[in-house]
Amino acid sequence: MATSPFSSRITRWQSRHGRHDLPWQRTRDPYRIWISEIMLQQTQVSTVIPYFERFIARFPDVRALAAASDDEVMGLWSGLGYYARARNLLAAARQVAEDRGDFPATFEALVELPGVGRSTAAAIAAFASGERRAILDGNVRRVLARHAGVAGDPSNGKVIGKLWEVAESRLPARSIESYTQGLMDLGATVCAVREPACASCPVAVDCVARLEDRVRELPGRKRRAKAETRRVAMLVAIDRGEVLLEKRPPNGIWGGLWSLPECEDGDVPKGAERLEPFTHAFTHFTLHVTPWRLEGRRALDRGARLLWLPLTEIEGAALPSPVKKLLRRSASAASGSGAGPRGASKRR
Repeated sequence: MATSPFSSRITRWQSRHGRHDLPWQRTRDPYRIWISEIMLQQTQVSTVIPYFERFIARFPDVRALAAASDDEVMGLWSGLGYYARARNLLAAARQVAEDRGDFPATFEALVELPGVGRSTAAAIAAFASGERRAILDGNVRRVLARHAGVAGDPSNGKVIGKLWEVAESRLPARSIESYTQGLMDLGATVCAVREPACASCPVAVDCVARLEDRVRELPGRKRRAKAETRRVAMLVAIDRGEVLLEKRPPNGIWGGLWSLPECEDGDVPKGAERLEPFTHAFTHFTLHVTPWRLEGRRALDRGARLLWLPLTEIEGAALPSPVKKLLRRSASAASGSGAGPRGASKRR
């Protein structure tokens, strides 16, 4: 008995077992689909849903987003990570509002926007207008590499080129929306990185990785350099219920967010009290932070934008997630004692 085409099996499986109740599946509005696709880059669906709902409630269309301030957008994005996505989102909204006003739904227009690559543009076009385009996000790379037996580092140019050929060759003539969603769902829920559920896979019967016992081998792994470690001191200056913040540069980690002023360990002001250190892992390095509590409204000659923010407003502020957690503890300690938080040692 002949095996039905790959795309037909994916589409049938999606209709029965795929995800159908995600908030961005209830529309063909390219703006809302764009927001979801950007948020879903390197981020799990369960994490994205509340952010998406808050974002759409505040910015229901591209004009509302284009008119927003950087701080407001970054504040709503705070905790979602990969902040360059938020900066590109705002830049793209402003570009659309200036150029045309209506958010585009075609691949050729979408791929010209900041932060929108080939796969993201294809996904938006498929879901918004039914345009027949192939996608190749991380989950789909894994599905296709295993099923077609494409070996090698999936971030390598030649390997990516081969995977794009596979993706293009398997496009269905119709039902592109169901097929595209099915590939995404299959990679997210069945063809997992570890312990894939091959018994539940609709395309397992002719999957090269399963037939050749290469599931653990495919897709190939990128050779990772040893993660570096960086250390920094953060200054927690709290006075009269307000904390001193500094605007970070637009590029680099936490670009465009507000954060605590930083310095080298040897440059911590005298009299500062050491708080409990913490670490935060980024993709390519681990940041070790030692916070230091300062008394009063010390003048810090930083040359950058400074702001005294009420501790009651930290939840809605454009702050990195670990800094927000630190300030929650500081605010709780200050509230409980009538003073700032106390640490383990005092710098003399």
